[in-house]
Amino acid sequence: MTSQTTIDTTGPGDKAPAGPSDPTPAKGLRGHPWVTLITVAVGVMMVALDGTIVAIANPVIGKELHATLADVQWITNAYFLALAVSLITAGKLGDRFGHRQTFLIGVTGFAAASGAIGLSNSIAMVITFRVFQGLFGALLMPAALGLLRATFPAEKLNMAIGIWGMVIGASTAGGPILGGVLVEHVNWQSVFFINVPVGALALILGLLILLDHRAENAPRSFDISGIVLLSGAMFCLVWALIKAPAWGWGDGTTWTYIAASVLGFAAFAFWETKVKEPLIPLALFRSVPLSAGVVLMVLMAIAFMGGLFFVTFYLQNVHGMSPIEAGTHLLPLTGMMIVGSPLAGFMITKVGPRIPLAGGMAATALAMYGMSTLETGTSSLTMSLWFALLGLGLAPVMVGATEVIVGNAPLELSGVAGGLQQSAMQIGGSLGTAVLGAVMASKVNNDLAGNWKDAGLPPLTPAQLDQASEAVQFGAAPVPQGTPEMIATKITTVAHDTFISGMSLASLVAAAIAAVAVLVALLTKRGENAEAGAGVGHI
Repeated sequence: MTSQTTIDTTGPGDKAPAGPSDPTPAKGLRGHPWVTLITVAVGVMMVALDGTIVAIANPVIGKELHATLADVQWITNAYFLALAVSLITAGKLGDRFGHRQTFLIGVTGFAAASGAIGLSNSIAMVITFRVFQGLFGALLMPAALGLLRATFPAEKLNMAIGIWGMVIGASTAGGPILGGVLVEHVNWQSVFFINVPVGALALILGLLILLDHRAENAPRSFDISGIVLLSGAMFCLVWALIKAPAWGWGDGTTWTYIAASVLGFAAFAFWETKVKEPLIPLALFRSVPLSAGVVLMVLMAIAFMGGLFFVTFYLQNVHGMSPIEAGTHLLPLTGMMIVGSPLAGFMITKVGPRIPLAGGMAATALAMYGMSTLETGTSSLTMSLWFALLGLGLAPVMVGATEVIVGNAPLELSGVAGGLQQSAMQIGGSLGTAVLGAVMASKVNNDLAGNWKDAGLPPLTPAQLDQASEAVQFGAAPVPQGTPEMIATKITTVAHDTFISGMSLASLVAAAIAAVAVLVALLTKRGENAEAGAGVGHI
């Protein structure tokens, strides 16, 4: 097929980008597109699973390693921060040295870091190796997309990305279930040790199956200053979002970091116009579909990750479910993502991404509205219907937005495009948790005192009210030990009703964000450069 490079990423005097170099013909299974997909899916599954499976183990880790609450929070924050800050730079490494090499290094490092966490005997060691997990995971994720882009022809790429999205969705949603089983029946270390054999399998398959694909005009140098500026800006933004719930959105420290991130992004954008081989050629964003895909990914993640954050507390603390039971109740969401992702890939191939993406975000908005109607007595069947609709809505967005971003970038920037896609999702998830968390906190703070008084409960001091509010924001009932049963029942009712009012408002905000994303989806179209990756004849 003929390479189509429609975005000019060259500087003055540079020759026009060339198409991809002709790959070495595939022999047997080596380089076969579908076997390549299986190989990268094994590695991607490991990283996606780790994003949620560890949350179940955190309380046990904290207890056994005598960690503070802040220490336990850092088990998640360290991983997320390292991953989010490194993704775009890691994608550039893949474009420079080859996605096969970066994928194999990422898989090996991630598995090794996971094993090291399982052997750790202090919380400091756990947090340190979680940082390494994030860094190696950042190498792996964009490389996987780069390999798919370089291996599959345009007419098969959407289906491949559909299966890739299915693996991510199923792993993310299935993490709490698997984590609950391992923590309850084995130990917390098994949550990390499980990555060792999975990583070994991905490494063996990668060595045997993957072919190295490089564009003829792949980058030959590094934009070190650009990496520093972008990493600094991303760090300040993500750090502000992580710490905002503790510092408060009105706190000067929060806004100092946000302002620093804005200045960092501005300095990065200015520098990218001056350097010969920029980290992210800003001409990429002249593509309206690509830019729309990035924005869409952010909005989708805000609605999905932010909304789902409260659902887990709703199931466990309001309905009293165990982690395994809560994970089981989310199976309709997982199942619809598993079924819907390949179907979405097929549909996008036939009609283009615009209609499936808009329809998916409309379904997501409706599902989030439905979740705003959940109450303490809502049946499992009703919950399952809304969760299933959410999975059905997310599937085409996960697939289509990824294809729009990666497919509208030149082949030699497929790693950077994959990093953009993953960064958009990570930042959106962080924004969703922070912003919707602020909505929840505000609603609970406004309603709790009045609801407490209306229930005829003994008045609370300001300090006691603050402590009660913090518990209620997670769906927990602040019942002191030794409280008479009748009073305890009243406190539980007030706590759950107040939590649900906050979750309802947060879900409505998520629904509104998803509705805005419908309009953004209308700006997307099929990847203009997707055919540049049609390298291997084994289809």
